[in-house]
Amino acid sequence: MEWMKQASTSAAKSDAVFFYVFGLSVVFLIFITALMIWFVVRYNKTRHPQAEQIEGHTGLEILWTVVPLVLFMTIFYYGWTNFDYMRQAPRDSMQVLVTARQWSWTFKYPNGKQSDKLFAPLNKPMKLEVRSADVVHGFAVAAFRLKIDAVPSRGNTTWFQATQPGIYDIQCTVICGVKHSEMLSHVVVVPEEEFKAWYFGDERAPEPGKNLKTAAQAGHASVPGYSRLQDKGCLACHSTDGRPMVGPTFKGLFGKEEVVLVAGAPRTVTVDEAYLRDAILRPREAIVQGYPPAMPPVPMAPAELAEVVDYLKTLK
Repeated sequence: MEWMKQASTSAAKSDAVFFYVFGLSVVFLIFITALMIWFVVRYNKTRHPQAEQIEGHTGLEILWTVVPLVLFMTIFYYGWTNFDYMRQAPRDSMQVLVTARQWSWTFKYPNGKQSDKLFAPLNKPMKLEVRSADVVHGFAVAAFRLKIDAVPSRGNTTWFQATQPGIYDIQCTVICGVKHSEMLSHVVVVPEEEFKAWYFGDERAPEPGKNLKTAAQAGHASVPGYSRLQDKGCLACHSTDGRPMVGPTFKGLFGKEEVVLVAGAPRTVTVDEAYLRDAILRPREAIVQGYPPAMPPVPMAPAELAEVVDYLKTLK
């Protein structure tokens, strides 16, 4: 999962603090539980029918006061120094203005370029000034362990230094309206040379990261049906996420009613396994209304066809 990656310097530091506190918690859970069980067995009523008055133990009381104090102070120091590191951006950071609005993100670079995705060079610090144009939003990149509020009429700053190339999800973590769940974008981390080619290029310069995949796409690639669609070139004309392309999207296709043209006459059909097989092997026999008859027959072995159909059935 993406949140498990340590894709920035701050992610490694944040995880170190977390595992330190988690490790201490586990040790004390085991110690206290074992101690409770020992006391229950050692001092139960059968062995000690008459209770004894305990006056106290000065050394023990000092021990259980000093040890937790020292441990809590180490937690405070460890957490504070890493928090301070995450707040103080290096002087050579590139500053990017991040603007949140219902329900999108925009990123403005020092040279005036703007984008709807955040492009970042690998192993170079980037300072973000995060603002909101309307309501409170939350700018969060799980793979970087980065989260900061976007507040109207105020700028909050944070920074990161990406250590792994890739495409990482940006999410809004504050409920900001009816399309809050759609307020998504990506951080695209590429080698410095690729970033510079885009940053210093004109408006025709290609966006960085064209050959990279999101975590979701990378996960799809391991599914046999998805890989088969890629190999056969199907994804050049059909999307798997609902986006309109040359052909109908595969998302939500299975079980849907479609109007198709058979010998020029409209007919309503339900997309089932038989229809999907015919549409792949003999696409010109039934053309989905509103789309051009551009798809050629796609030769597939029965096993390949079964993989593709099974995969299309999962795209709800």
